Amino acid sequence: MRKPKVVIVGAGYGGLMTIVRLQKLLGVNEADIVLVNKNDYHYETTWLHEASAGTLHHDKVRYDIRNVIDRSKVDFIQDTVVEINKEEKKVILEQGEVSYDYLVIALGGEPETFGIKGLKEYAFGITNVNSSRQLREHIEYQFATYNMEEEKNENRLSIVVGGAGFTGIEFLGELTNRIPKLCQEYDVDFQKVKITCVEAAPTVLPGFDPELVKYAVSQLESKGVEFLIGTAIKECTPDGILVAKGEEEPREIKAGTVVWAAGVRGNAVIEKSGFEAMRGRVKVQPDLRVPGFDDVFIIGDSSLVINEEINRPFPPTAQIAMQQGEVCSRNIAFLIRDKHELESFSFENKGTVCSLGDDDGIGVVFGKKITGSKAAFMKKVVDNRALYMIGGAGLVLKKGKLKVF
Repeated sequence: MRKPKVVIVGAGYGGLMTIVRLQKLLGVNEADIVLVNKNDYHYETTWLHEASAGTLHHDKVRYDIRNVIDRSKVDFIQDTVVEINKEEKKVILEQGEVSYDYLVIALGGEPETFGIKGLKEYAFGITNVNSSRQLREHIEYQFATYNMEEEKNENRLSIVVGGAGFTGIEFLGELTNRIPKLCQEYDVDFQKVKITCVEAAPTVLPGFDPELVKYAVSQLESKGVEFLIGTAIKECTPDGILVAKGEEEPREIKAGTVVWAAGVRGNAVIEKSGFEAMRGRVKVQPDLRVPGFDDVFIIGDSSLVINEEINRPFPPTAQIAMQQGEVCSRNIAFLIRDKHELESFSFENKGTVCSLGDDDGIGVVFGKKITGSKAAFMKKVVDNRALYMIGGAGLVLKKGKLKVF
């Protein structure tokens, strides 16, 4: 009797959690499990802001996939997913294809530029290991070049961050810690550096506790960040950005570095494959399957789950993706064992922490607000916990930020 074939595409938080749980749940004779990923490593998306600012080496944010999968149960294919052929139950890859009986799409998200002219061409993103490395090296290049020019171009020392959500704020926290060291290293006057954060929404960190938001803004402003709230980026150019508040005429902010951290959408493969989606995100059933396709699960940034309390989608986070991975793995095991009462996904919010650098942060943990070093400590604990859930104590000791988990 042929074993069912389970294919997981994407080795982010959701995909890896599905794999490590599934390889424990299923015996070697129960299913063939295949993992497809573009790279041979997983990277901690929630650490990329540190690599981008240069406060953490880019190699620290990633680890080899083969070190956390059971290679006696899981076949790993390093390739890029091009499209899903739902009718023929095949995943089309750049260098081949793989058929499936059950498919888990965990391809992660992509930057959403909202059609703003010039962003794709001239702005840096914080999206993967290479983009983070590119951004860090670019900022260092601007500082290194500033003092080598006869006519000093102070725009080189102007950095604009588009977006005051989690990614933008955490990047600013790391950046404000890094700038004084860059100034010292490259003999640059700290007063010449200009950091601007532009946010179209009426507040920083929309949806976060207002008291904690006030603390975060105050801390970053004290380190030199200027916030332009309720202000939209209209265009990005080789020389900076054009911004406007409401119906005002756009004005120019010159900058040598523009970072876009303001939007996430689902993976382009979702729409290319013909799934009904909103900005690349599919509204999944409670059991995380795609409506009309009982053999396809979507988890992580490309899935859309409604928070019934406010009737709005949960924001795509690592915490949600990992919880989805756990439920998804159990549901696949149920299907393989002919148990058709599948488990419904219910997000359990274990708290949220936003770092403001290595030694500062804000958060709500177990219903309590925390700031400063306590929040910074809890952020590291959260990061270590994610490592522990995927790779156990060994991975924490190798890649973790604290020797606790």
